[in-house]
Amino acid sequence: MIGAHHSENRTRGRLLIALRWLAAAAVIGGLLHFLPLHLLAEAIQRVPIATFLAILLGYLCAHAVGIAKWRMVVNAAGARLDLRTSAQCYAGGLFGTLFLPSIIGGDVVRLAVGLRRSPNPAAVLAGNVADRCVDVAAQGGLVVVGILLLPGALPAALQGKAQKALFLLGACCAVLILCALLLYRPLLGGRSVRFRRRLARLRHALRSVSGAPHVLLAAWLLGTAIQTTFLMLTAKLAESCGLFLPLRDWFFAWPLAKLAAVLPLTQGGIGIREAALVGLLSPFGAAPHLVLAAGLVWEAVVITGGLVSGLIAFLLGRKESARPSH
Repeated sequence: MIGAHHSENRTRGRLLIALRWLAAAAVIGGLLHFLPLHLLAEAIQRVPIATFLAILLGYLCAHAVGIAKWRMVVNAAGARLDLRTSAQCYAGGLFGTLFLPSIIGGDVVRLAVGLRRSPNPAAVLAGNVADRCVDVAAQGGLVVVGILLLPGALPAALQGKAQKALFLLGACCAVLILCALLLYRPLLGGRSVRFRRRLARLRHALRSVSGAPHVLLAAWLLGTAIQTTFLMLTAKLAESCGLFLPLRDWFFAWPLAKLAAVLPLTQGGIGIREAALVGLLSPFGAAPHLVLAAGLVWEAVVITGGLVSGLIAFLLGRKESARPSH
């Protein structure tokens, strides 16, 4: 009975992955339908292989910094993970984000290894939550920087839309916080003693990481640096495709497009990010086919990086399992 249940879950998971990849293909196909294909292909072919590989290397190096950031945060919560385990968790999570069914698929992979290897599993969970919050704060910081850099350059119509979007985002956050406060006691009432003990350990871990503001500040600075690196690598790819825009335009459009890609509509946000970039950069005079070309090449970097990360996680896992147990 249990085996049949697991088999059914795996089938559903694979179906969900297939549907999200199909949704990504449909979004990109819709964009291609309205854009000149020969000009798009020409723009993509302008990107030298050496440039693509250099961008890929920069992408992987930025994620290497991400490993150090994640380990710093979870260890501040008391996880006590070594560098090898942290690299396996992070690389596996990067692979899972692209190839597992769920927007939190990457976190599931990260936690699956970390919870098993840490002497304090609650700290891994708390640290991962804190690290996600830091990443959201870093992304939000880039959005604010982009808006501050564009007071005069931003078209009037787009200014109104940006203000409405920010207001809506703030309202959604406020509603979520209010719901969490109102439902906290009803959801936890009547739980078992074992569950309450686990919750107490999680609270303790969250207090540990929140009691180290210098760690959170350092993580936020590293997260901001990582996201800025991704932004500049995308802009460099766009230049290779023939799209030249002021960096301030990218600071406005890129983080908003990445936030739009969080919507669980396509696998890894593929297609949604490109559509958002086309819509956000077109008012600045960017040719849509050049924006899409840059976005597609960047997706190739992301997918290749995800596959490399999956291979690294697999090799680290094999090496760990081959070590003699004491």
